[in-house]
Amino acid sequence: MYATLAIIVITCAISFPAFSNPKLIDRLILWPPAISRGKQYYRLLTYGFLHADGRHLLFNMITLYFFGRYIETFISSYIGTLGFVIFYLTAIVVSILPTYMKNAGNPAYRSLGASGAVSAVLFAFVLLQPWATILIFVIPCPAIIYAVAYIGYSIYMDRQGSDNINHSAHLWGAAYGVLFLLTMEPRLIGVFLEQLTQPQFLN
Repeated sequence: MYATLAIIVITCAISFPAFSNPKLIDRLILWPPAISRGKQYYRLLTYGFLHADGRHLLFNMITLYFFGRYIETFISSYIGTLGFVIFYLTAIVVSILPTYMKNAGNPAYRSLGASGAVSAVLFAFVLLQPWATILIFVIPCPAIIYAVAYIGYSIYMDRQGSDNINHSAHLWGAAYGVLFLLTMEPRLIGVFLEQLTQPQFLN
C-alpha cells in the first residue's frame, strides 16, 4: 500500500498549491495546443495530479485510498510495486488520449484530475471482487451493479456533454483497468464470470 499512499501524497502536494496558483495550473494542465504545437507531452501525465477544488481532490483520493491498496497488493504480487505505479501512471495517459485526439486543435479545451486513473483502479477492483460492497453515499451496493450503472451514466453524460466532467476519461480509464489486469493474468476472466454466477449479496 506504500505506492498508493505515495501517489496520494504527491497528488495532494501538487494539487493544494495549484488551487491558488494559476501559473502552476497553466504549466501542468492538459491543454491540447501545448501538446500538438508545443510538444509539451508531459501534460498528458501532469494533468492527472491537478484538481479543480478540494472536493474534487478529496473524492478521487478517498476512492484511490480504499481501492488502490487492494489493487496495489494484487499487481505487486505479479510484477512488483513498480508495476502498480506504472499501471497508475499509464492509466492517467491512456484515459485522456481519446479526449486529447478529439480536441487536439481546440484551444478552448482544458482538462485536469485523476478521475481516469482512479476509474482504472476501481474497475480493476470490480473485476477481482464483483460482489464486494461499495458504499454510494452511505448506501451499500454490489460492485458489479455499481459498475454497470456507472458505465451507463458515463456514456449518457458523455453524449449529452452538458457538464464540465470528462466522462470519456472515466470510461477509457475503466476499460484500461480491466484490460491491464486481464493482460497480466488472462485467467481472471474465467474467475470473474464464475463469481458472477454466485451472487454473494443474496446469501
